[in-house]
Amino acid sequence: MTDTHTDVPSVVTEELPDPVPAQEYEECPVTVTLRRVGDKWTLLLLVLLGRGPRRFNRLHREIEGISQRMLTRTLRSLETDGLIHREVFPTVPPSVEYSLTPLGHSLLPALSALADWAVEHGDELVRARAGSDGA
Repeated sequence: MTDTHTDVPSVVTEELPDPVPAQEYEECPVTVTLRRVGDKWTLLLLVLLGRGPRRFNRLHREIEGISQRMLTRTLRSLETDGLIHREVFPTVPPSVEYSLTPLGHSLLPALSALADWAVEHGDELVRARAGSDGA
C-alpha cells in the first residue's frame, strides 16, 4: 500500500487465490472495516464527531430518524472498535460526551476519498442501475 505499510498488500495489486476462501474473505480487515463503516448510521456519526465532540442528545437531534436505542448501540460499537471515546462527566445527572479517537480521526481521509468518489460518480451509478433494470 504505502512505504509505511509494506507488509499490507494493496487490494488492487495483490493476487487473490482462486477461489477466494470464504473464511479469509470474512476475516479480511478490509471486509470488516467496510462492513463497520457501511452500516446505516456509522458514517454519519463519524462525520459529525469529526466536526467536534458531541453529547448524546445533540447527536440524537442532529440525526433525523435514528432511535435512541440504535444511537446507543452504534456509539457502543464504535467505542468497542476504538474509533470513538466516551467521556462521563461527574455532574448530577452525569453527562456524557463522545469524540473521535486518533484512530477515528485517521479514518476520515479515507472516508472523504470514498465520499468524493461517490459524489463524482453517483450519477453514473444511477444511470447504470436504471439501464440494467430494463434488461
